[in-house]
Amino acid sequence: MNFHLPREMQEATRLTRAGRLAEATSLLRRLLGGGQSRGENQATALEPPQLELRANKLDGDDSSQPAHAAEPRSPHSQAPQAPLSAEPLLPNVLRDLLGKFGRSDLVTGLPSLNPLGAPSAEVVPSGGQFLPRSYSNQAGTRPYKLYVPSSYRADGPALPLMVMLHGCTQSPDDFAAGTHMNAVAEEQSCLVAYPGQIQTANQSKCWNWFQTSDQRRERGEPSLIAGITRQIMHDYRVDPKRVFVAGLSAGGAAAAIMGSAYPDLYAAVGVHSGLACGAAHDLQSALHAMKQGGAATAPSSRNARVVPTIVFHGDRDATVNQRNANQVLAGAGAGSVVDAETSTEKGMAPGGRAYSRTLHRDRAGKIIFEHWRIHGAGHAWSGGNPAGSYTDTRGPDASREMVRFFLQVPAKPAA
Repeated sequence: MNFHLPREMQEATRLTRAGRLAEATSLLRRLLGGGQSRGENQATALEPPQLELRANKLDGDDSSQPAHAAEPRSPHSQAPQAPLSAEPLLPNVLRDLLGKFGRSDLVTGLPSLNPLGAPSAEVVPSGGQFLPRSYSNQAGTRPYKLYVPSSYRADGPALPLMVMLHGCTQSPDDFAAGTHMNAVAEEQSCLVAYPGQIQTANQSKCWNWFQTSDQRRERGEPSLIAGITRQIMHDYRVDPKRVFVAGLSAGGAAAAIMGSAYPDLYAAVGVHSGLACGAAHDLQSALHAMKQGGAATAPSSRNARVVPTIVFHGDRDATVNQRNANQVLAGAGAGSVVDAETSTEKGMAPGGRAYSRTLHRDRAGKIIFEHWRIHGAGHAWSGGNPAGSYTDTRGPDASREMVRFFLQVPAKPAA
């Protein structure tokens, strides 16, 4: 591949790799002919930054994750980088910035941002149904897929509902395949909804977790996700005390927002490789939060309560800093709970990765927060299925552990 970066682009790449994001952004604005004042005006109209879910291929990793879905080298590797003219691999942040400035011509030939795309076939357990649906309100329209287990009966007992929010470049089908959550839901008799982000709302199909307008109750995307949840609760027999929300990366950040904005709707939250509610409020703060960690804001709902939360994060995640895991828990109220006990246990997935699991119990001895730190893992769904994109098959099974956590947390007070 014969591809050469202009000198200014090489400098922007160097600044980005050095963590000097503001300088890189300013240089790009000058390069694209925006000027300082024009660039400042443009910044408010830029598409939200992409939380790219490219799994990190680690040295010595014999995971079954397809090679084309992984970084060619670990971010910790000391091996020399290939020349830019051989296989151009800009830092993810810089590539995203270029896309937001509308200059995709400068990155022609870069590897696809969605290397796997949608799975070739849906993962639907025998007897279950995977139904396409949509929901609309004043904020717009979003499609979603709904898994209905074979055990569901219209005149039967009310079942739990899980709402799963995919990461950037993914789709409901892809996320369902990668998390194998339908199979877990079939075993545990749960409904599962997979809201889908649309490209007209975000070029990379990321949930707009960092925009203030998409962090508030009954506004923007939170109103759409809550609307999907309520629509299913109206149309199906759902136990209102056992409704949960979880997500990966940008979807994980959106799940944290939903727990903060709707503690009366969701009994518990699962956040995988995500960020706290209010960790960012614009492009620059989003990039900083991803790189350095972003503190949570105050709960965005008047109905604030401590929301049980389970967090998964790889300690070699080069896309979203692992500091964000602690900040998610702090935002959920972990710091305000007087624990009867906090303990950490260590383990290892069969034939896979080691992990540290920290448990926070309330005064009654019930586990109310869990933090799974996956050692050696990057930015991908732990224990996922390679049929979907951005999964780490060697990690502990995040899907099963989330469902186990959800079904055992203290009952949510009646709305």
